[in-house]
Amino acid sequence: MSSPTTPQQKPAVHDVVQQVTERIEARSQATRAVWLARTAQQAQEGKGRSSLSCGNLAHTVAASCQQEKAQLLDMTRANIGIISAYNDMLSAHHPYQDYPRQIKAAVGRDGHTAQVAGCVPAMCDGITQGQPGMDMSLFSRDLIAQATALSLSHNAFDATLLLGICDKIAPGQLMGALAYGHLPTAFVPAGPMSSGITNEEKVSVRQQYAAGEVGKDALLEMECNAYHSAGTCTFYGTANTNQLVFEAMGLMLPGSAFIHPSDPLRQALTEEAARRIAAMTPSSGAYRPLSQVVDAKSLVNGLVALLASGGSTNHSIHMVAVARAAGLVLTWDDLSDLSDVVPLLVRMYPNGPEDVNAFQQAGGVPGLMARLAESGLIHLDATPVFGTMQDYLTVPQLIDDQLKWKPVGASSRPSVLAARGEQFQVTGGLKVLRGNLGRSVIKISAVADNQRLIEAPAKVFTSQHDVERAYHRGELNQDAIVVVTHSGPAANGMPELHKLMPILGNLQKSGFKVALVTDGRLSGASGKIPAAIHVTPEAVRGGAIGRLRDGDPLRLDADSGTLECLVDLSGREPANVDTETEQQTWGRDLFALMRSNVSSAETGATIFY
Repeated sequence: MSSPTTPQQKPAVHDVVQQVTERIEARSQATRAVWLARTAQQAQEGKGRSSLSCGNLAHTVAASCQQEKAQLLDMTRANIGIISAYNDMLSAHHPYQDYPRQIKAAVGRDGHTAQVAGCVPAMCDGITQGQPGMDMSLFSRDLIAQATALSLSHNAFDATLLLGICDKIAPGQLMGALAYGHLPTAFVPAGPMSSGITNEEKVSVRQQYAAGEVGKDALLEMECNAYHSAGTCTFYGTANTNQLVFEAMGLMLPGSAFIHPSDPLRQALTEEAARRIAAMTPSSGAYRPLSQVVDAKSLVNGLVALLASGGSTNHSIHMVAVARAAGLVLTWDDLSDLSDVVPLLVRMYPNGPEDVNAFQQAGGVPGLMARLAESGLIHLDATPVFGTMQDYLTVPQLIDDQLKWKPVGASSRPSVLAARGEQFQVTGGLKVLRGNLGRSVIKISAVADNQRLIEAPAKVFTSQHDVERAYHRGELNQDAIVVVTHSGPAANGMPELHKLMPILGNLQKSGFKVALVTDGRLSGASGKIPAAIHVTPEAVRGGAIGRLRDGDPLRLDADSGTLECLVDLSGREPANVDTETEQQTWGRDLFALMRSNVSSAETGATIFY
């Protein structure tokens, strides 16, 4: 990697960024020490393959050609464990089909080897929206973490490459890899599909369909034009938020998140990541295990990038769980305090009309990181997998077939990535709400100023499908705060409630004051509707949201950070809803153990910690 131009003087880290980092470190002393000690013990046991018996080794190399067998049995060579989320249904993961071959060829030229250690489940929320499969979506993250750890359990690897992008997949892979934190580890992204129809057209057709103004044929044609080829979906949802945040944390090569799958630069970056990770032997000066990379500074860098970009609300859950996998205790208060001082610097749909390709053209993740660095909002002394954090202010390019990096320039599209000295909002995209209904998260980066305070009667439902039916019966034509209860992790896996967005969008467009309050999720597609989501405690665990009734006056104030019922709920019995009966089909019965043991959304909605 070529060296970027080093600024003459690094700005001091912002006081709040430093304070949040230090308090994460302070409250995590005990859990972090345990994790680091466990990781150090694994490292001290030395090269995994050297501890395998002859029978173990024979099984390890049985399917390899003679040259690979010789290299695998040579303990001076590295063997890379590939954890792949490939399947040919998910557009984002379709390009991964050829990655193992590319990686094997790249490291083979240096005398090393790579093996597919395992493949993890990879489901798409875009396919399961509104379907029973969505009830298993959030739980797939912890399942993927287990599958990743299980895949690495053969202990035949010197480093790890993670091939994963989408919603629960990449966070789950990282959580699993952190159980092997003594190994150098990096993500290898695949990039977004090219832009299809405009986001305005997408929203318009969806709202027209919800209102009964166009038929299913028109809706299907629009959706197929929007999602049309290999690569990630181009809106700024959870998948692309994963990529942006993990690059900001230094978990992949600089500038690699959003290069198109078919761009020659993409293969060059894949091969470069493979060669560099293979060279990270303990005896080399380049050795950098995952335990040295994922710490409080890298975590805060990722959170700052999340907030500055208006990223997915799912990361208010995922980042907490990822942090705990590294022995770090992150809270929503940390996220909220950072959001108060981190400006919104990016406008990608649903926060604006343009998509991730426009963001990449504007300067991409390096451009955003440069803006954050000049304001002292990131830790430039954090330790990335490759190089230094200064390298993450550079962009890759191919010059005479050679991979080089150059310092990122000014934003070429200031309507997408704010120009130097400019911002789209003085605070970040996420905010924590507090009040007598508990605590929740709201994404305000796309919510208009005049929609951030809503005071209206509650319309209470226990399913998004019931909301849809009420809408078509004309029962929602009023100012209202739609409440969807019994949709938290312990109730039904906390499904995303995207069927509500076109409905509430139409009501807002008709001039009604509307908002959403739920213990369920919305994720990266949260848009112009003020939505208090992830309400904790959830209804099935005694949360006040389960005591709400139709007509209760509610007040949602995103600017002040409050969510209140304006009447006393203390004497009410909670609604008695049998959620388990609905969870006995389509494989959901197999996840009963997770529903029984999952933690709250605020603590990562995980079964592990």
